[in-house]
Amino acid sequence: MTEVLIEPDRIERQYWRDLWRFRELFFFFAWRDLLVRYKQTVVGVSWSLIRPLLTMVVLTVVFGRLGKMPSGGLPYPLLVFCGMLPWQFFSTAIMESGNSLVSNASMISKVYFPRLVIAVSSVMTCFVDFLISAIILVALMAWYHFIPPTQVFCLPFIVMLAVGASLGVGVWIAAVMVEYRDFRFIVPFIVQLGLYLSPVGFQSSVVPSRFRLLYSLNPMAGIIDGFRWTLLGTPIYWPGLAVSVIEVAGFLVSGIWYFRKTERTFADVI
Repeated sequence: MTEVLIEPDRIERQYWRDLWRFRELFFFFAWRDLLVRYKQTVVGVSWSLIRPLLTMVVLTVVFGRLGKMPSGGLPYPLLVFCGMLPWQFFSTAIMESGNSLVSNASMISKVYFPRLVIAVSSVMTCFVDFLISAIILVALMAWYHFIPPTQVFCLPFIVMLAVGASLGVGVWIAAVMVEYRDFRFIVPFIVQLGLYLSPVGFQSSVVPSRFRLLYSLNPMAGIIDGFRWTLLGTPIYWPGLAVSVIEVAGFLVSGIWYFRKTERTFADVI
């Protein structure tokens, strides 16, 4: 049995060692969340396929048929789903990780472990949903006989960027929500608004060039453009991707810093 000794003068160095020491707890939380999500459900894992499929249909009708948005010669359902896949992962991850600490309040107030484990495991649980939903994208590309371009090898970098954005924003929300519980009512509204402000149902190229850089302040704009560039070969706005990289790095560093700053009071406040 491993004994954990908390020493005030070495608390920071010990914390990061504890993250590795409690790695099995990380996998336990992720596995538990997956079981809770799909246990005793009618459609089970299929919900990870049905939800994005229905959303794709709605956005295709709204933006493609009614809004007459340009698709650049690409099948509109394929264009929409390629943008919706990273957005759905991001939106679900920040909501799940944001509620993760409050949902585990009883454990946090009784047992010591790095609380960051809970937030990270929630993001990884959503990443599993992301991988399951990607099956539809593969099926759509096969249906339309679409072969990815050579830059598909850059896809892992874009995926890591999406994970970083989800984790950075998620730990911020998780830490804030411990102290301000009413923040949980604001997050769903922001997520819903972000769906229509992000280039999910349309290409970001429809934004006038003079506003393009300003529009890129939304970090998901560059990430979604990156997904489409790697998988569909659509043009990419490189300054926008650079802004996304900088913002994701900022969210990660500041989010972990704020989380660590407030973590010592979680057990008292929660």
